[in-house]
Amino acid sequence: MSHPFAHHLDPRARQLLRVLIAQYIADGQPVGSRTLAKNSGLDVSPATIRNVMADLEELGLLAAPHTSAGRVPTAQGYRVFVDSLLELKALDEPQIDALRRELPTQAPTQDLLSGVSSLLSEVTHFVGVVTVPQREEFPFRHIDFVALGGNRVLVILVFSDGEVQNRVVITQHLYSPSELEQVANFLNANFSGLRMAEIRERLKREMRETSARLHQLMVAAADVAQQAFSEGTESRSGGGSADMLVAGQINLMGSQGLSDMDRLRELFEAFQRKRDLLVLLESCARAEGVRLFIGEESGFGALDSCSLVTAPYGVEGRVLGVLGVIGPTRMAYQRVIPVVQATAQILSGALKAKALDTLNTARSSP
Repeated sequence: MSHPFAHHLDPRARQLLRVLIAQYIADGQPVGSRTLAKNSGLDVSPATIRNVMADLEELGLLAAPHTSAGRVPTAQGYRVFVDSLLELKALDEPQIDALRRELPTQAPTQDLLSGVSSLLSEVTHFVGVVTVPQREEFPFRHIDFVALGGNRVLVILVFSDGEVQNRVVITQHLYSPSELEQVANFLNANFSGLRMAEIRERLKREMRETSARLHQLMVAAADVAQQAFSEGTESRSGGGSADMLVAGQINLMGSQGLSDMDRLRELFEAFQRKRDLLVLLESCARAEGVRLFIGEESGFGALDSCSLVTAPYGVEGRVLGVLGVIGPTRMAYQRVIPVVQATAQILSGALKAKALDTLNTARSSP
């Protein structure tokens, strides 16, 4: 993507900006005209380079720290660098396979997502974040009921990713084990593969359409299913999971640009609180592909000295969540962006494989 500032830059200025930012990312030191003259590959004098750097500073792409004659990139400079000057290369197959081997793809979904946040942190040496989808987002694959006595029924739900959730519901009527078995067979035959919201809507619609001629099984199915698939039903095994998984916060300690303790404290509190960061990440779920916020672009004060690289993940065209990396603005974008992109693809593939395995198991069950 071309950046508006890039149109103001002649080839020489573009090359000098590219080399300066790459040099600064590599060693973290303000870059002077002599260094640029030596590394830029241009046949120009240090005086000419100083003039170009002054122009870039006037455009807001570079800044001069008080203690040095060299220049450092601004957030706007990084944006021009990433959008117009950086050549990104997707990871090759061996690199993708190496990432895939590090993930517990056969583990339960929560463990898989936790593994993703840890992997992103380990590979980039920054903070890895992953949003956790609500169970409502996964299609249900199979349901069973166990009578617990009275009107209490244990609902055993198997989702498309193989996760199992237990819920205790109170039904309006008392049902025998054989009636509950009939209801389970009916629901598995007619509703498997649908998400909770779709099931609730379809139940309401079918109740309206057949209200005049409801047979006994439909009445029982509607009674039990409306309880089992209701929003906010508590899980017997401990309730819902966290909305976001974060790994590697300690990596930000001592990062250049993040050494201010008040700024770090604000950032760590944001990780702890999660709410505002979740809103930002959820906004990224609506965008296709990788998104990058540099410095103040996120509109989230705690990230003013950071960059956030995100990519959505999902199954069959449906976005389930977002993963990403948070680090200082001085990060190796050419390395981090392809890693985030590839990890999103790997996670999507692992979730799709889980869904297929669960479906095949269900089909092969007697």
